[in-house]
Amino acid sequence: MLKIDAHQHFWIYDPVRDSWINDDMAVLRADFMPQQLLALLQQQNFDGSVVVQSDQSDTENIFQLRNAEENPFVKGVVGWIDLQAANVTERLEELSGYEKMKGFRHILQGEQDRALMLKPDFVNGISKLKQFNYTYDILIFPDQLKYAEELVSKFPDQPFVLDHIAKPDIKNGTTADWKKDIIALAKHENVSCKVSGMVTEADWKNWKASDFEPYLDIVFEAFGIERLMYGSDWPVCLVAASYAQTLGLMETYTAKLSVNEQELFWGGNAVKFYNL
Repeated sequence: MLKIDAHQHFWIYDPVRDSWINDDMAVLRADFMPQQLLALLQQQNFDGSVVVQSDQSDTENIFQLRNAEENPFVKGVVGWIDLQAANVTERLEELSGYEKMKGFRHILQGEQDRALMLKPDFVNGISKLKQFNYTYDILIFPDQLKYAEELVSKFPDQPFVLDHIAKPDIKNGTTADWKKDIIALAKHENVSCKVSGMVTEADWKNWKASDFEPYLDIVFEAFGIERLMYGSDWPVCLVAASYAQTLGLMETYTAKLSVNEQELFWGGNAVKFYNL
């Protein structure tokens, strides 16, 4: 079975740039580079990964494309681009020369303007992605799901993927509003979902496997097996779980799926979505 980790990060730690890493996350105040991930992927029989931006800069694209170039197991890069820039089309054209650049992401979850994604300039940037066959990763908190639904409805032919199941409040076990908005978003067939980043939304020290089941049941039901893909969110997952623990949660949950369904979830859907 082909296995792809569809969501991971690399960085050389910089205390100023990476100020989002607070004292509780001290484990992340280190360098995380391809060789470290490769060892983990090999242990778990993975065939490759997709690296996702963690810094919003052009330097980040250069850094991640170099990582992908030097490490054949990195099958794709989700970079960053200023979607609101007047020259967004030219920038996309420049980047389209890099075979491993597959799509883009903006850290919408951190924006003060919760509906930034609906601003005309941002929408204009999104409208340019399709002509270059680029995907878009939606990184948001649950309060932004309704805006995401409005955004994706404007572009039915643009492939979108929701990161980290939109970070529901797993720690407190609440699902109501999140569930309603997830179901609405999933009705748009151009939207996939990464089953990733869940341990960081749980009680870091005291989570148990059963904490995740209600959320998994909802996304598997809403999106269906052909629009779901696995991501470890390594190294961010390390604040709450090891690579093996994060993986184990999903191996247990997906054990009930058919062989064909498992093949889609663990690799097939990521290959198709990102054109790996």
